[in-house]
Amino acid sequence: MRLAYTISQAFKQMNRNKAMTVASVFAITAMLLILGLFFILVVNINMAAESIRDDYNTIEVFYLDETKEADIKKAQTEVAAWDNVEKVEYRSKAQAMEVLKKRWGDSGYLLDSLKNNPLPNSLIITVKDLEGSDAVAEQAKNLAGIEDIRYYKDTVDKLVKVTNGIQIAGLVIIAFLIIISIVVVSNTIKLTVLNRSEEISIMKYVGATNWFIRGPFLFEGIWIGGLSAALSAGIVAAAYWKAADILESGIIQVMSIPMVPVKFMALNLLWIFLALGISIGAWGSIISMRRFLDT
Repeated sequence: MRLAYTISQAFKQMNRNKAMTVASVFAITAMLLILGLFFILVVNINMAAESIRDDYNTIEVFYLDETKEADIKKAQTEVAAWDNVEKVEYRSKAQAMEVLKKRWGDSGYLLDSLKNNPLPNSLIITVKDLEGSDAVAEQAKNLAGIEDIRYYKDTVDKLVKVTNGIQIAGLVIIAFLIIISIVVVSNTIKLTVLNRSEEISIMKYVGATNWFIRGPFLFEGIWIGGLSAALSAGIVAAAYWKAADILESGIIQVMSIPMVPVKFMALNLLWIFLALGISIGAWGSIISMRRFLDT
């Protein structure tokens, strides 16, 4: 009976203040939409950064076409004994082309039109510690018959700094948006409380507990937050699905940059948004009642 009363009173309150309720739903939905965009951006940047770190803990040593395969494999054995070297892989021109085709995915067929394979034979040196890879790169420069060395440590370091900056900025903006949403819900429910202040006084006079009085307002906040969460999660998931479909078939695929799977992202966004929406609604209700009830 008590739960039924709480729910019925909550819906009556929302019906009396339709305009404010709708405004609260739109405000929280807008906040969660912005939050969702930042969440998607940060998660995908983190995933790309980790992928790049995994790919770029290597030093690629490219050999001149005239360097014999036997000499390259001899160097492979030599390099494997160096400090901070985890493994050394020999990659022929043909193997390098197959790797490139695989990275290009459905666009890999474009490489078949090349008359000659422009890729060089190479050694792929995987280092144990990215921070200590400078010494390995310097040693590699002394190998005979090499054409070039590709080394990405500086790029990775800059990428990590940018990623950390985006994370910090995202957290600050998210915290700011959550505070605004709590204030909006609090003001919405406070209006209802003011309209029912006389009724609340009578209920307290006849012995109703604070939680009995607070129940409908708390449920109202939770309902507003939950509805906003469901709406925003659906919109963000649909937008991400469309964006992923476009990007993964274009430059993202060609550059071999991974994206978080749509299903995984949508499910996690739903749970995160529900947790945030319900928490925002509940806290907004609790804050709005503090002036009228003993805590």
